[in-house]
Amino acid sequence: MNYFRLYFIISLAIFTLASCSDDDTNPTFEMTSFDYQIHNGQTVNSAAYAGTHSNDFNVNMELIELSSGNTQINLTLNNTMEGETYHIHAHDAADPATTPNGTPYNETPNGDIFAQMVVGNGGSVSISQEASSSFTELTNDYEGFFVVHDPLQAISTTDISTYLVVASFARAQSSTSYESKSFNYDFNTGQLVEDFAYSGTHNSNLTASIQVDELAGNQSRIIVRVMNSMNGEVYHTHAHDMADPASTPNGTPYNETPNGDVFASAIEGNGGTASKAYISSSSYSDITSSYDGFFVIHDPLQAISTTDPTTYVILGVFAR
Repeated sequence: MNYFRLYFIISLAIFTLASCSDDDTNPTFEMTSFDYQIHNGQTVNSAAYAGTHSNDFNVNMELIELSSGNTQINLTLNNTMEGETYHIHAHDAADPATTPNGTPYNETPNGDIFAQMVVGNGGSVSISQEASSSFTELTNDYEGFFVVHDPLQAISTTDISTYLVVASFARAQSSTSYESKSFNYDFNTGQLVEDFAYSGTHNSNLTASIQVDELAGNQSRIIVRVMNSMNGEVYHTHAHDMADPASTPNGTPYNETPNGDVFASAIEGNGGTASKAYISSSSYSDITSSYDGFFVIHDPLQAISTTDPTTYVILGVFAR
């Protein structure tokens, strides 16, 4: 026999066996990732997030297939608030007719898939869980919701408007882009109308801002922030429609009844920045371009008056 030919055949067989062995011990595992933005109504039009958390919050979800048949789920939460606790859950989808409060999901989280909490650090934080479901089950078959609860509100498994994020679990979220704009206001020293300059004893370092966020369904989220507020004092904050003074009872250049469809709320001071969010039925475009109104914050140290602008610590044009 040709010994060289025999050596070649044996070597080829050994190489083939080794290659098969390598394939068996180093299989290829799948992985994928999804990005989730703050809930602006992409999932539930009627229940966009109604809170004051910064709207640049977002989450990246990474799923990795494991040799055990389970799935590693890695989450990275970006633009978190330092020291605040984020509760993160998977909720199985359900028929609303079968749930206690008519929710389209089981109100008890599915801990076999994901149920964790993590403390924010002012930037990005990560957390992981090994799910008992396979990669294929989670990415193709599982029908559930991915929920991140707002750390600034009490946890509710029934009020979707308290969810920073709510979307289909391990599915691509709508890529719709939503606009946002902020407006800053200084203490009322008569900038708008000289005769309306504030007269009172409140510290003049108080300032305020209005943030208007575009939402699905032609709605908007309006967040008012009051900076350098007085702890424990209540700031009544209103939008007042502009009007012809000849048509108002006391000759004011605005309707004396606040426009609650835009913004009308009491904000309790905390010694720093106090805030309140409201979902308006007016669109982002209407609020930022068409609406003609005044932004008023009443002095908490005086009786409320809708006819005496010198009692307003903040007076400006709304969302301009």
